[in-house]
Amino acid sequence: MITKIRELLEEVQTLKAKSEEEIEALRIKYLSKKGIINSLMAEFREVPAEQKKAIGIKINELKQKAQEQITQLKEEMGTNDFSSADLDLTRTAYPIKLGTRHPISIVTNEVIDIFTRLGFNIAEGPEMEDDWHVFSSLNFAEDHPARDMQDTFFIESKPDIVLRTHTSSVQTRVMETTEPPIRIICPGRVYRNEAISYRAHCFFHQVEALYVDKNVSFADLRQVLLLFAQEMFGKDTKIRLRPSYFPFTEPSAEMDISCNICGGKGCPFCKHSGWVEILGCGMVDPNVLEANGIDSTIYSGYALGMGIERITNLKYQVNDIRMFSENDIRFLKEFEAAH
Repeated sequence: MITKIRELLEEVQTLKAKSEEEIEALRIKYLSKKGIINSLMAEFREVPAEQKKAIGIKINELKQKAQEQITQLKEEMGTNDFSSADLDLTRTAYPIKLGTRHPISIVTNEVIDIFTRLGFNIAEGPEMEDDWHVFSSLNFAEDHPARDMQDTFFIESKPDIVLRTHTSSVQTRVMETTEPPIRIICPGRVYRNEAISYRAHCFFHQVEALYVDKNVSFADLRQVLLLFAQEMFGKDTKIRLRPSYFPFTEPSAEMDISCNICGGKGCPFCKHSGWVEILGCGMVDPNVLEANGIDSTIYSGYALGMGIERITNLKYQVNDIRMFSENDIRFLKEFEAAH
């Protein structure tokens, strides 16, 4: 057995390999559980007692030499995990494809970019809110339909707490703690108790904007809306404002843009009208300013709000809102070049 061990010692000292696969094959041959050295350990049990010490020393020497030689081959091949200063030890062992931004994130970032260039700051708030910030401070009457269970998710154990139905709650939080001038945008997720379909969901995303200062007029609002529409949908985009009603603005309007598919000529997407609605807006109601501690005789302001899913539908012509929350990889891959 001593002779066999000596032959193996000479053999491992001359080991060579041309690839990582060959190095791994040598490791398995000599050092694995079913390798040569492990089989010697099995034979070692049959060695006479008086020879065990000498043979045991030789086996350990063989094992050490084999480990040293394979380690050296790895270093020469550059496969040692600690041999390269440039190696990223946090990198996954398996190659994975890079992901892409979600279309909702892409469009949200575009909207934020446009408004931040106009001097607006980002403001955020909690998704679970109290009745005051979601409804009462925004001039909602006690019997307003939005307070009904069909529209709002209420927290059962705390009837005064709801999942916010709009990001206007962020505006009220800013107004009650900040002296004008105020110029903010409020992006975020909102919740409404609606049946899920291709055109509606129980949660979606909004971006709202608020500007409060002295001598703010509807003309200021219209100019911002026109600039936003042309930045988002193209320089040839036209807008129109239609009278509407919102509890927190007076006067109020809904804004349409010329259909970006047919160019305003009329198509099935715009129902042959040439116009598509994208947001609601108006001058902040004096009652809202007063409720949030701002003197309406000195200050005025405008507010606007849009659904990000709606803007994304228009920009990428996605006809089913459920696609945004199903995480279908095939769908998301279509936006790899969009960011």
